[in-house]
Amino acid sequence: MSEESLQELIETAQSARLQSIAPFSNFLVGAAVKTDEGKVYTGCNVESASYGLTVCAERVAIWKALSEGERHFAELAIVADTESLTPPCGTCRQIIWEFAKNATIVLGNLRGETQIVSIKELLPRAFDARFLSSAVKAQTKDSAKESS
Repeated sequence: MSEESLQELIETAQSARLQSIAPFSNFLVGAAVKTDEGKVYTGCNVESASYGLTVCAERVAIWKALSEGERHFAELAIVADTESLTPPCGTCRQIIWEFAKNATIVLGNLRGETQIVSIKELLPRAFDARFLSSAVKAQTKDSAKESS
């Protein structure tokens, strides 16, 4: 990823941040996810009075891309107006792991600070479909033993 490409993606996430709907927290977050082909999808956080229904910027961007048929992601920028760089929440980490595992993640703030991280360092020992298929295989073996 070039410095110019990185800066462009961060600026796109900054612009997306301005679309946030955050009347309760006033915590505006923007995200931009770039596909392997170079197409960019943006997202902003959208709050609900029922906080559990709030959706983070990262998920909005990834889901928009997925809903358009994209499956391969190269970069993800996340920008918030904080002094220390804000990492994705736990739910977003899970979604990034499942759908954008190979993307380079760039955290940024409005002060121009950035940090590149990987989802493997943000979510060590992640849960994914491997565990589900292992459970199905174990259950199938147990069922076969019982019917013998």
